Amino acid sequence: MTKPQLDPDVADVAPNEPVLTAYDEQHVLTYMRLLQAEGEGADWCEVARLVLHMDPEREPDRARRAYQSHLTRAKWVTEQGRLLRGTGSK
Repeated sequence: MTKPQLDPDVADVAPNEPVLTAYDEQHVLTYMRLLQAEGEGADWCEVARLVLHMDPEREPDRARRAYQSHLTRAKWVTEQGRLLRGTGSK
């Protein structure tokens, strides 16, 4: 497993592949932060700003798309049982 970075920049859209990717492995902490923020009811704009490093006021469509795709991916990775287990693709 690739060592995750503490606060990596993110792509405009998260992967949508049926396997765990190197991007997923590098963004485990990002995914965890997104899931935690959602669980706490945090405003998506604040999360986009702090976690994804995107400005929802200047680029609302880009920030919203990135937020949604990364949150969706975080949930998928978790549902696959791979987020905390740290296993790679099968």
